[in-house]
Amino acid sequence: MLAAVRAPHPGQILAAAAAAMALCLAAGGCASFNRAFGKREAVVQFQPNTPAAEMLKVRAACSHLAAAKPEPIPRHVLKVDLPDDIRYEVSQASDAQIARLTQCLDRFHSVVGIELSSPSGD
Repeated sequence: MLAAVRAPHPGQILAAAAAAMALCLAAGGCASFNRAFGKREAVVQFQPNTPAAEMLKVRAACSHLAAAKPEPIPRHVLKVDLPDDIRYEVSQASDAQIARLTQCLDRFHSVVGIELSSPSGD
């Protein structure tokens, strides 16, 4: 005896597809959240009224260090309207690599401080 085969209702197909899509988006969103949450950066603070050219000079001078890459400057920011700090992504940097970055930055009189931070506020 053969069992009757019944086609699924279109609403069931739509609900299953929506659930699968939500699961994929959640998994992708969690991965990017974890990547961002583990990010560490060194924020370089400058003296007030430091010219943009000096900030870019400091950024370029210390950009060669391993595991301390300058974060990109947003394309919509004009060089004369740079933020008052430069940021280096140091998530993969060891203490020794961060020390080398600090030594490089300390050569410039316009640099007044370096703050290590993460999105969690640490």
